[in-house]
Amino acid sequence: MLEDLEVEKIEYELVGKFLAGLKKEFGEGNEEMVKVVELRRLEQGGRTMEEFVQEFRRAVRGSGYKGRLLVEEFKRRMNRAIRRKLIEVKRPPTSIE
Repeated sequence: MLEDLEVEKIEYELVGKFLAGLKKEFGEGNEEMVKVVELRRLEQGGRTMEEFVQEFRRAVRGSGYKGRLLVEEFKRRMNRAIRRKLIEVKRPPTSIE
């Protein structure tokens, strides 16, 4: 279909309707899974913790993650050195705040 669109064998309006139909048919109810996949791909990398927290909060919205599961996922996504420091503290955090 994309090849036909490129050589103008079909109109853009028809492709748009087709893609909208696909999204409606298969995209509904899958938003949570898309957010979970996005969250699991997230890594802190070279970002500051503040930048990472903002990105994590954006990614977690709509994922269904809450409570302890949210904290564990947050720890998995942060840099290893910071995670190690959190393990060594007497009272480890119980929330991402």
